[in-house]
Amino acid sequence: MNIDLLGRTALVTGSTAGIGHAIAKGLAATGASVVVNGRSQAKVDAASGAITKAVPGAKVRGVAADVSTAAGCKALLAALPSVDILINNAGIFEPKGFFDISDEDWSRFYEVNVMSGVRLSRAYMPGMLTRNWGRIVFISSESGLNIPKEMIHYGMTKTAQLAVARGLAELTRGTAVTVNSVLPGPTMSEGVETFVRDLAKQNGQSVEEAASSFVKQHRPTSLLQRFASVQEIANMVVYVSSKEASATNGAALRVEGGIVQTIA
Repeated sequence: MNIDLLGRTALVTGSTAGIGHAIAKGLAATGASVVVNGRSQAKVDAASGAITKAVPGAKVRGVAADVSTAAGCKALLAALPSVDILINNAGIFEPKGFFDISDEDWSRFYEVNVMSGVRLSRAYMPGMLTRNWGRIVFISSESGLNIPKEMIHYGMTKTAQLAVARGLAELTRGTAVTVNSVLPGPTMSEGVETFVRDLAKQNGQSVEEAASSFVKQHRPTSLLQRFASVQEIANMVVYVSSKEASATNGAALRVEGGIVQTIA
């Protein structure tokens, strides 16, 4: 399958590293004009440069804005009034016992993981509907279905993303606009790699041993039996952003290695 997004503009929030960066790189390789986003101008510039170097002829620009705030979203919209593809990837996670999660933590996770996508979808989706073409993708998680006891606040936000995405998809009826969610499982992004390194240090293990132990202990139903790579997640996102995915709408697409055991 030859995915061609030439002439389309794609915004990937939180794309200076990890899954978001891999998605931005993948979209750039299809010919899309990609907008890299992060909070730091230095990181945005570095990420944009890395994609340009990796993808010959890539059309990439960067916009530094904190999409976890209303002001940050407003600044992003001022710099980029219209997009064809919106990837709501910005997000945070943090293992923390339920009884230690403060009100401030609950609010912070909701603002970053949920409201960033709500605000940007509210701003960009009307234009997509008017032009009768668009793609919105929420990067959720298998944790939205299997709420992890070690970070309930994170799982809550990932479930909320599924609800928002499905509700927005209902607004696209009869159009060529689609809204979907992608659900990664444990993925070896930069942030997760740091988490795994910390686990290895705490338990006197190698990074490889800590990663394997984490999957076996915390995701025992995994069929993949390993962490996925960021490229494996990006592949699904690039596909669902394409014209070839025109009949995929309102879906929660799993890229979690078979952790979730239910059929539907």
